[in-house]
Amino acid sequence: MSFDGRLLTICTSAGKGTPKQPIERATLVPGHGIGGDGHAGPGHRQVSALADESIQRMQAKLPDIAWGAFAENLVTGGIDWTAVEIGRRLRVGDDAVLQVTQRGKVCHNRCAIYETTGDCIMPTEGMFLVVRRGGDIAPGDRIATDPELDRLRFATITVSDRSSAGLREDLSGPTMIQVMDENLDAVHVAHETVPDVRARIAAVMRRMCDEQVVDVVLTSGGTGLAPRDVTPEATRDVIDREIPGIAEAIRLAGLAKTPHAMLSRAICGHRDRTLIVNLSGSPKAVTEQIEALLPALPHAVATVSGVPQDCARTD
Repeated sequence: MSFDGRLLTICTSAGKGTPKQPIERATLVPGHGIGGDGHAGPGHRQVSALADESIQRMQAKLPDIAWGAFAENLVTGGIDWTAVEIGRRLRVGDDAVLQVTQRGKVCHNRCAIYETTGDCIMPTEGMFLVVRRGGDIAPGDRIATDPELDRLRFATITVSDRSSAGLREDLSGPTMIQVMDENLDAVHVAHETVPDVRARIAAVMRRMCDEQVVDVVLTSGGTGLAPRDVTPEATRDVIDREIPGIAEAIRLAGLAKTPHAMLSRAICGHRDRTLIVNLSGSPKAVTEQIEALLPALPHAVATVSGVPQDCARTD
């Protein structure tokens, strides 16, 4: 189901426990919420939203209720939030992307609205979202679902001194993209080729995870025993938690073909809502390793990103 509405107002407050007031414009900050809002911060409730249609229903009981009275950040028109699935991603304005993470929340203390009317809409109709891509927003901006945001989204990194210097053609990068495209209904978001420099690799990973709307980052190269093979170290610099079973399964599949598979130091983990998987440097190994990953990938993405995935190709 698609949804298409408008931002009617944006409300913020300087701190928790103080009423939210409408503002003229705001900046959505990835992994944080609305810049300057007292309720912003890491976690899964970075931004709150309510439909104006819900607020109007309460205004029929208490006419003095104003926008911001329910501590909502965004008031929208034209979106039935009760029908929006958890995990859906929505475009806001020109650049920003929000992802729905929770519907309603328990109110531990009865607010003044509840005491007056015997009802409150935030526990059942309020929505909470995280910022997947930042940007400036203002009342009047469109907020809508987008089919491209519902598909699995992946980025690729080739780690190679020679390829990054233009001394050797990058074959593993196009192979990663081709194998993913042939097997999944997925969107390739970005590709970069970087040298075997730990800080450079980590910086690209962070940028892809934090600034793009990406479910999976695949890296190729730098996983062996050579002194300049530092992709696993760069990955550990970036991830929040390691997922050892994926790397173990990939190595196990490789051992069926060559004993050299046991020499791979590749790891897998996730940074916030993005999965990162290290692959070897040769196109042949890339193909075999992605094929080993594919059976578990949709469930891994659904678990890490929160976006339900039915991404098998049907054509």
